[in-house]
Amino acid sequence: MKVISLRTKTGKCRIELDVPLTGIGQALRGRRAIAITDRRVRELHGDRLHPLESIDIPASESKKTLRTVEKIYDRLLDLEVDRTTVIVAIGGGVTLDIAGFAASTFLRGLSFIYVPTTLLAQADAAVGGKNGVNHRGYKNMAGIFAQPEKVICDHSVLATLDTQDRRNGLVEIIKHAVIGDERLFRFLEDHAAQMMDLEAKF
Repeated sequence: MKVISLRTKTGKCRIELDVPLTGIGQALRGRRAIAITDRRVRELHGDRLHPLESIDIPASESKKTLRTVEKIYDRLLDLEVDRTTVIVAIGGGVTLDIAGFAASTFLRGLSFIYVPTTLLAQADAAVGGKNGVNHRGYKNMAGIFAQPEKVICDHSVLATLDTQDRRNGLVEIIKHAVIGDERLFRFLEDHAAQMMDLEAKF
C-alpha cells in the first residue's frame, strides 16, 4: 500500500493506493457506514465489497440532480443515520459527485470515504474535493467543496473498464501532467501503450 496525504483549504484527505475492496471494513474502524453505489458496480464487484447497508443510485449524468440527492436524504432518514455514520461512495465520478454532495450536506455534513472504480474517478473526481449536481441542464450548478476523509484505490477494478473509459482516465492524467509536471508528461508519452493496457509494471 502507498499513502498520499493531501492538505487543502477544504480539509485533509488520506489517499491509499493498491488497497483491495475488501479493505473497506478496516478503514471504517468499527463505525457504522452506509454505501452509496450503482447497480453496475454491484454487478462487477459486489462479491468483493465489504457488506454494508447500501443505497443504489443511477450513475448517469442525467440523474446527477437534486432529485436524486433528495432520494438519498429520504433513505438516510429511513435508515436512522446520525452524525457518527460514515458514507462510503463506491463508483465512478458521477456516483462520487452525488454521494459526496449528499454526505456533505446531510445533517450539516457527514464523514465520507471514496472508493473510485474508474481511472477517471481515481485521477480526478476522488481527489478534487469538489462535490456537486446538475440543475436545469447546467453542470455542477449546486455544489460544495469538501474532502473525503479517505480515498481507497483498488487498481484491480480497472481491469473491468472498456477502452473508452481507460482513454478518458488517461487523458485526464495527461492534462494534469501538461499543466504542472513535465517529467510525468514525458513518462506518459513514453509508456502510453502500456498505460492503456493497464500493465502493473513497465
